[in-house]
Amino acid sequence: MLRQELTPRIESNPNGLVTNGEPTPSASPGIDIQRELNRLEEMILDSPRIPLTRRTLVDEEQLLDQLDLIRLNLPSAFQEADIIVRHKDEILQEAEEYAASILQNAEQRATQLFNETGIVQRATEEADRLRQQVQIECEALQQQTLAEVEQIRYQAQQELDAMRNRILTECNDIQTGADEYADHVLAKIEHELSDMVRIIRNGREQLQINESQRPPLY
Repeated sequence: MLRQELTPRIESNPNGLVTNGEPTPSASPGIDIQRELNRLEEMILDSPRIPLTRRTLVDEEQLLDQLDLIRLNLPSAFQEADIIVRHKDEILQEAEEYAASILQNAEQRATQLFNETGIVQRATEEADRLRQQVQIECEALQQQTLAEVEQIRYQAQQELDAMRNRILTECNDIQTGADEYADHVLAKIEHELSDMVRIIRNGREQLQINESQRPPLY
């Protein structure tokens, strides 16, 4: 899970969930990834600032829960690409069926013309023209669909990479800010302890001086 490592190996299982090699809970249906990213940004912006720095303290448990929610729902973009691929196959199949229907109608029309007028050449030319037209339209539709699918996959990968880099950068900034704040607090404590040790040492020295100056008792 994301809590175990900030850059998990993302895989898609048959159910459309993203995993790192282990079973994961089901993603919430109908989630808006952009809205959850905005919530993540608000969570970081609304967190308390570290004094004298530009760093922010973020609730780690809340941040990791939000990242888990986003990570589990990332496959929606890939599911949309798969839907388009399936639609592409359906469209191509419909185009092929449409072409077959046109060819069949053309052949029937040619036969009818031959039976009625005997003009075989005209029917053959019409059938060839329709066949070529349907073939050109099918090839153009196939190229357009493949280009759209490739574009969607590329955009999904780009968004995923950008989000991963942004999360890693923000986590590094948070860790650096926390380290600087801890160092500042420890330095302040060290200074105060040094002052206390100096006061104690001076007090003991004064007691020793007073004791040496006190007249002996008989």
